[in-house]
Parts: sequence; structure tokens; C-alpha cells
Amino acid sequence: MEVEPIGVIHTPFATKDDCPIQPVFAAGCRGTVTLDDRFAAGLKDIELFSHIYLLYLFDRAGEVKLVRPTFLDDEPHGVFASRHPCRPNGIGMSIVKLDARRGNVLEVEGIDVLDGTPLIDIKPYIPRFDCFGGASEGWLVDKDWRPKPAGRE
Repeated sequence: MEVEPIGVIHTPFATKDDCPIQPVFAAGCRGTVTLDDRFAAGLKDIELFSHIYLLYLFDRAGEVKLVRPTFLDDEPHGVFASRHPCRPNGIGMSIVKLDARRGNVLEVEGIDVLDGTPLIDIKPYIPRFDCFGGASEGWLVDKDWRPKPAGRE
């Protein structure tokens, strides 16, 4: 199976050190999502949604380790029990606020990816489908939110 990027995400973040680690830390960070012209028709009615999922490739992630400390915890956790970018298939996901659509360009807020990141899919965020009351935060339940530790990948 091959996955072909459908567009590119543009952000103010040139390096991993500059980039927020989750959209919750990216409040006010603006970017654009430019879809390849071949896929622009697929954006019909996207502007009716306030938020969207962006699925993308971690094209500049480091070495894949199945168990490692995360950005939010010094204790090691399995990669599938975390949102660490160094993953076997390198697929990332962010929920962002959709501010505007201009043709094949989406203006978004709350973006937490590197500039030039390849986009592989867009889906609408639908609270009725995507919000689960009483969901568990797993090992994060008692962890304080913190910035990414310097030098950690």
C-alpha cells in the first residue's frame, strides 16, 4: 500500500524545537493547508465545520523506538500508548480550528506541525461522533502539562 500526500501544511515552525507538541499548546498559532488542485473538489462544504482533523506524515521524525520517554513524561511508554512522532508508520493527527477556506487553501488555527509537512487526509471534527464523556486519559491522568523537554526526541 502506498500513501500519496494530497497537499502540504504551512506553519511558522521551521524546527522541531520551535514546534508545539500538541494543538493544546498551539493556541493562536496560525497556518495554512494547501490541497493539490486534483483534490480541491473534495473540500466542498468543509467550511461548514468549525474544526477539522489533519492527518499527515511525520516526515522529519527521528529514530523509531517502540518504548521510550514521551514529551509529557520521563517514564517510558509504548509508542501506541502515546502520541510521540517517532512511530513505525509515521502518521500524525491534529484537530485544528478552521478559520476560512479560499479555494484549495484552508486557513487554520491551533496548528502544531512543522512547515512543509505532507498532508495525507482531512476529516471534519464532529462532536456528536468524536467526543466521549468519561473517556480515560490513561497514564496522563495525574501528569502536569509541560513544554517539550529540551533535546528530547
